[in-house]
Amino acid sequence: MNGRANSSSWLTIRVQFVLAAVFVVAGFGKIADPPGFAHEIHNYALLPGVAVNALALVLPWLEVVCGLALFVGIARRSAARILGVLLVVFILALSINLIRGRPVDCGCFGTSKVEKTQAQRLADMKWAIGRDVLFLLLVGQVLASTRREERV
Repeated sequence: MNGRANSSSWLTIRVQFVLAAVFVVAGFGKIADPPGFAHEIHNYALLPGVAVNALALVLPWLEVVCGLALFVGIARRSAARILGVLLVVFILALSINLIRGRPVDCGCFGTSKVEKTQAQRLADMKWAIGRDVLFLLLVGQVLASTRREERV
C-alpha cells in the first residue's frame, strides 16, 4: 500500500467516526421524544400530515443504524449513501423554509426548549445548512475512499 492510500484510510476512519457520532447522537435525541420530533417535522410544512408521524418514528432509527454501520465499518458505502441522501433532504427542507422566510427549528438533535426570536431562528437555519453541507462533504470523502474497495 502506498502512502496516499494509508493517509486516505487514516482520514476516512476519522471521518466515519465523526459522522457516526453526529448521527447516533442526533438519532437518539429524536428517539427520546417522538412527539416533539413529529412537531418539528410538521413545522416545515412540506409533508402531508399522515407522513409526519411515520417519518418521526423511522428517521431517527435510520440515522442511528447508519451511524453505527459507519462506526463499526459494516456496509460503509451504503450507510454513507443513505446519510448523503438524508443530508441533501435536510438541506433542501431548511433552504425551502429559509427562502419562504419561515423560521423553523431544524430538529437535528431533538427538540429545542429554548425560545428564540424569528431572526435568531433564521440565523440558526443558515448555520444548520452550512453544517449539513460540511457533513455532506465528509460523506463524499467516505464514498470516494470506499469506491476503491469496490474494485478490489
